[in-house]
Amino acid sequence: MIEHSFNNIAIGIAFSPKLQANLYEAARLAQSFNATLSMIHVGEESVEKREKITNYLAEFSKKNLKYSIVFKTGNLVEVMMQYLKTYQIDLLVLGALQKEHFFNYSLGSISRKIARLAPCSVLLLIKPSVERVVCQHIVVNGLKSENTPMTILYAFYMANKLNSKRITIVEEINKSTLSIKVKDDATLRKANLQREKLRRKENARVDKILEEIPEDYKSKVKVDKQPIFGKRGYSIGHYAQISRADLLVMNAPEKTNFWNRLFPNDIEYILKELPTDVLIIK
Repeated sequence: MIEHSFNNIAIGIAFSPKLQANLYEAARLAQSFNATLSMIHVGEESVEKREKITNYLAEFSKKNLKYSIVFKTGNLVEVMMQYLKTYQIDLLVLGALQKEHFFNYSLGSISRKIARLAPCSVLLLIKPSVERVVCQHIVVNGLKSENTPMTILYAFYMANKLNSKRITIVEEINKSTLSIKVKDDATLRKANLQREKLRRKENARVDKILEEIPEDYKSKVKVDKQPIFGKRGYSIGHYAQISRADLLVMNAPEKTNFWNRLFPNDIEYILKELPTDVLIIK
């Protein structure tokens, strides 16, 4: 079982047209995980703002939702980072625009900046709903990384809590691993054999991870494995989009050095254009 589940959930709120939907999504998550919910607004406090939030949450208060409303002033990103660290938040929920606009200092861009810097796991919502929409299909990365087993475990944990029925583990295989150049029918056959060998190898690695997942998490979920040859990050995002996944679960970037800022890592392709709601596990 997961030792450190989402016990403390926070949501960064702005008084936008999606406020109610974002609050409802966060409140439902908090109740699903039996967690405490912190609502953080970086801006001046007012009676009207507080009343608006409490009115939206009245329905959840009747169901014993544990929550607090926090108003702070200052630089939005800095305030959020400080709060997450001080109060040891496990999961941060943020509303986000589907596509990041490089020159637009918008909620979508700010959400992505916070997602990159946050010390905890982050859930980016592009399609929040006031009415509950069941999360039917979860896609999770199966790339070769020491963090992947925990990320896959969290995907099953989410499926268990959200009553999801299907998980697809996508194994992105870099095209550079294919050493045979196709020139004719003979080399095509050899290339296909090499691809199949790599697929079997990746599936065997993922099968070992699945053996460690608690049976309680796996018993009600249909599990698929999908090896894909392509660019890491981009390929899984495209797959999540075309398969109409409700949630994409990804590893957080492993490095934050100069070269990673200069050249996009896996998650940057996802953050640039979110294919669906995205959960980044840290």
